[in-house]
Amino acid sequence: MEQGAARERGVEGHPPHSGDAPGTPGGPAHAVRVPEQATARGMEPPRGPGAGAEAAGDQRTAPARDQRTDQAGGHEAGGRRPGPVPRVPDAREEHARCEAPPAAARIVRHSVRIQILDALRTALVGGELVPGEVYSAPALGERFGVSATPVREAMQRLAVEGAVEVVPNRGFRVIERTPRELAELAEVRALIEVPVMLRLARTVPAARWSELRPLAEATSAAAARGDRAHYAEADRAFHRAVLSLAGNEQLLAVADDLHRRSQWPLISAPAVRHGVLVADAAEHSALLDALIAQDLPVVESLVREHFTGSNA
Repeated sequence: MEQGAARERGVEGHPPHSGDAPGTPGGPAHAVRVPEQATARGMEPPRGPGAGAEAAGDQRTAPARDQRTDQAGGHEAGGRRPGPVPRVPDAREEHARCEAPPAAARIVRHSVRIQILDALRTALVGGELVPGEVYSAPALGERFGVSATPVREAMQRLAVEGAVEVVPNRGFRVIERTPRELAELAEVRALIEVPVMLRLARTVPAARWSELRPLAEATSAAAARGDRAHYAEADRAFHRAVLSLAGNEQLLAVADDLHRRSQWPLISAPAVRHGVLVADAAEHSALLDALIAQDLPVVESLVREHFTGSNA
């Protein structure tokens, strides 16, 4: 009876001292070896009576169950129950996230730099920034209510255009124009634009030239007010409109750059400057009259005098 009790205790899950392992002679009567297939799938070992049938049933139904869980995306193919799998970003999403800043930020930054550049050009043409003086980016930033960065970027652009030069550890010096430099610019402009104007005078209908009257009148209005900055803008707009009829974008870019360089002021008396503006504006209307009439000698004379007679 004592031996039977010992065996009974072994069945209840308390193995005797003998070190018998499940599945060996003398081991627990109900110890069942876990099928290798079930172990490979990570299934729980069957317990209690009828476990073999359940295991067999599991083996028969496991593929269907695994297939359902695979389709649902909730379990692995082996029947395990892992935690939620994080979504891996698409390669294009990752590239866009890492490489491209928000579009709004780029637009705002670009807009500030362009606005500062326009403001500095206006200040240069209007004489607010004096030739020969050095201006620092932080000081100008305070003046315009922005940080030094967009001012520095705008000044570097002006340095490329030849309006200012970099002074290390100090800022930017406004370049002092000499009469010789302005004469050289006028000569180059005439070499480029006079042949184009003569060709356009032969080919462009009179109605197209008449459409440019409002631009010529805008230069006259700015000149009458003595508004140097607005006159410079209206003057460039008129010349761009005339040259655009040639249909050459490269010509427009080169001519506009030369024109802008010729507008950086010399130090001169305000009364003389006002008189120059009025004379230049009158030449715009006279040029349109000659182009409409296809009077080639007058067109050539007016263009050359317009370039050499002033720095506007």
